[in-house]
Amino acid sequence: MKEQNLSQALLDWYYKNGRDLPWRVKGGAHENPYVVLVSEFMLQQTTVKTVIPYFTKFMARFPTIFDLAQADLEEVYHYWQGLGYYSRARSLKQTAEMIVARGDFPQTEAEVLKLKGVGEYTAASFLALAFNQPLAVVDGNVMRIICRMYHLTQPLEDIKQDIKAKALKLTSVQNPADYASAIMDLGAMICTPKNPHCHDCPWQKYCASAGKSDVEHIPYRKKNEKPVRYGAVYLIKNSEGKYFIQKRMEKGLLSGLYAFPWCDNGTLQIYAKAAEDTGLEVVHVFTHFKLVLRLFVLEAESSVGNGLFVFPSAFENYPFSTLMKKVWKKFSLAE
Repeated sequence: MKEQNLSQALLDWYYKNGRDLPWRVKGGAHENPYVVLVSEFMLQQTTVKTVIPYFTKFMARFPTIFDLAQADLEEVYHYWQGLGYYSRARSLKQTAEMIVARGDFPQTEAEVLKLKGVGEYTAASFLALAFNQPLAVVDGNVMRIICRMYHLTQPLEDIKQDIKAKALKLTSVQNPADYASAIMDLGAMICTPKNPHCHDCPWQKYCASAGKSDVEHIPYRKKNEKPVRYGAVYLIKNSEGKYFIQKRMEKGLLSGLYAFPWCDNGTLQIYAKAAEDTGLEVVHVFTHFKLVLRLFVLEAESSVGNGLFVFPSAFENYPFSTLMKKVWKKFSLAE
């Protein structure tokens, strides 16, 4: 079956079964590229189910790209709380500033790739969904679908260019925006990592992996164990019952967020002698490593470095990372 016939079969399935999402329209490109831009940043390494409530609140507060460009970064972080990967929020705001400065949304891949925090996948997806451009939108879902469709069993890391080439051939030239959404839904709803619903797939008859015993093992990924770091976090309480928090100023994923004093390697010597070991630990997995934080407590009326003492009831007024929320939840439940 020709690739364009396959793409039409997928589109027919999508128009009947595709998900209704707050950032999505059916029947062509979205009329507001800003909506697509925000959703694409939020969906990076985050599930649709998780993103929906955050997207709704974020758009209510920053309804236009001008609102976001002019906003205070700390407020943007506040509306991003819980989504993780806070560098995305910072990059999204910088991108909004760049677009406002240039006066329009870029419409070529080269121009979009110049935006902060935008890689090949985000650029292709943005241009397909916002401007109906027939680009190969290839994320984990699409890689899985293509590998199964053609029964590609080589390590995923070795065949990415072949996957992209095959994905591009399947992309609808007439309806690229709807096709991009359709293939995402196929991966999320039908061609799932485990227990794929092959009997409901519009491509079942043409899939080289359908009915084969190894379908759940495709695509094949080389296993890379994440390194583990062991660090410490310090909950410093004063006589009023307030806890010391600091705004992280250094560059990195958690820059601009508030946190209890902590480190990801060993202990902080300035607190180590006076601190009491709670025996509690928090485990948090980042993209490239796993972190194990040991919780320590101490009482003090002042602390080292810039920061402030805050009542726990006021923590919600400060943007905390998911990691620090885990720390406080673990500690408060154990008290």
